[in-house]
Formats: sequence, C-alpha cells, structure tokens
Amino acid sequence: MTAPLSDIAPDSSGDTPAAVAGRSGSTFYWPMLLLPRSKRAAMFAIYAYCRHIDDIVDEPGDPKAKHQALHAWRQEIRNLYAGGAPSSPMAAALKGAIERYGLPRAELEAVIDGMAMDLSGAMRAPDLHTLGVYCRRVAGAVGLLAIRVFDRADVSTEAFAIALGEALQLTNILRDLAEDAPLGRLYLPREVLMGAGIFSVDPAEVLANPNLPQACEALALRAETRFAEARLALARCNRRRLWAAEAMMLLYRRLLARLTARGWHDLSRGVRIKKRECAWVTLRCALGRPPSA
Repeated sequence: MTAPLSDIAPDSSGDTPAAVAGRSGSTFYWPMLLLPRSKRAAMFAIYAYCRHIDDIVDEPGDPKAKHQALHAWRQEIRNLYAGGAPSSPMAAALKGAIERYGLPRAELEAVIDGMAMDLSGAMRAPDLHTLGVYCRRVAGAVGLLAIRVFDRADVSTEAFAIALGEALQLTNILRDLAEDAPLGRLYLPREVLMGAGIFSVDPAEVLANPNLPQACEALALRAETRFAEARLALARCNRRRLWAAEAMMLLYRRLLARLTARGWHDLSRGVRIKKRECAWVTLRCALGRPPSA
C-alpha cells in the first residue's frame, strides 16, 4: 500500500508556493512576481510543484523511497482531477490553478515522468532522442502549463512553449555541468560527446577531458537554434499576453551567451544573471518594450 503523500513527501512547515519561488533565486522569479495576482498565484503553484518534484529526486535518500514519493504525487494529481480534496497546501494551490486555467493533467504527470528518468539512470550521456524526450517532459510540459496561465493554448503558443522549454533546459544543462557530475549525471548527449572525440560516459572523466569545450559548444549551438525557433513562434503569438514568457526567454538567452563567452575550460566560474538585471528585463517586457537582446 502506498504511504500517504504527507508521510512520503511532506511540505515544509509554512512552505507556501510563493515562499518556495521567492527563496529559490530562480531567474523566473521576477517574471512571475509581476504577473496579475491570480496568474502569479497559479505560476507560483506550478513552480513550487516542479521544484518539489525535482527536490525529491535530487536530495539524498533511498531510491525506492524516491520512487514511492513520485508515485504518491502522481496519485495526488489524479485525485485532484477526480475531484478529491488536496492533501497538502501545495496541492491545494495547484488545484486552484488547475481549476482556474484548465491545466492538463498529462503535462503535470509528464514532469513526474521526466524526473523519474533521472532516477532510472537514463540521463548519463543519453542519446539525442532520449534527451529530447527528457526536455519535453521536464521543461516543455512546464511551458505548456504556463501558456494556459499567460494566454491560451493553440498551435502557435504550443510551438513557442516547446521550443523555449528545450532551449531553457539545454541552457540549464550547460550551466549545471559541475553540479550534476557529483550526482552521477551527465546530460551531454552521446552523439555530441563522440563528435568531440569523448568516449567515456563517466561524468568526472568527461568534465576533465580536454575536448569538453567542443562538446559544450555543440550543445550551446543546439540551444541557440531552439531559442531562434522560439522567437519565430513568438512572432505568431500575442506577444503582449506572453510578456512574462518573453522575459524568461531573454534572460536565459543572456545566460547562454555569457556561458559561451566564459568558455568551458573552467566550470568553477559560475555564471548567473543578477537580480537587478532580471528585474529590469522583466519590467521592460511588462511595459511592452522588451530589450533587443
């Protein structure tokens, strides 16, 4: 019998979705913060849910217990859609977002599917197809939830969300190479590694390989291609309604550019976008005057 959600994956005391987002230091915080109240609450709920599912996988613990916790959240999501009462404050906030914005259950479950790929060990030098599936689940799904809060789902907004989701996730992969390695994870795809003459899939060995910059540059080019696709798709959408998503896109595009400028020889030199810059870009987008880059 599956243990109750509160026993496996409890929310921290007083851990509201807004608090989770506020202390995260995420580049996404400012674009979410300046949304109208109901949209802000929905996005904080989505973000807190994704953050919590990610933490289940990343924090130390027994893999079996982690699988149980993911399963418990899957059951919680299905219970919410069946009209059941939420079992935690986080689930209650998510239920409100589901009901107000018609969030699809499949995308919330896709996030769980993506995180389960990390637990399975599939994300150590995955092939390009597997990496694409992973990005679609952990990032594309979030985009498809967010566009329903920002605007609506149609062919153009969904194309934008999926392209942007992959671009953001690939940027995260490049930013977090040094952090992921101690967890035994290596998201650089096998084809890219082999193209750079790297045949190991051991994270420490790959990061120490002198050909690592070549592999990272290839993945950065793939991310840039996805950003370009997202910009083209956005041009077919109502940009005023998607200003928060555009702010996220511009901020992450800057992050990718700075990672590329830093290079890949010294991964200990972290690259971040400062809060003031996040706020400035977000405000420009909210006013309908997004910076050019």
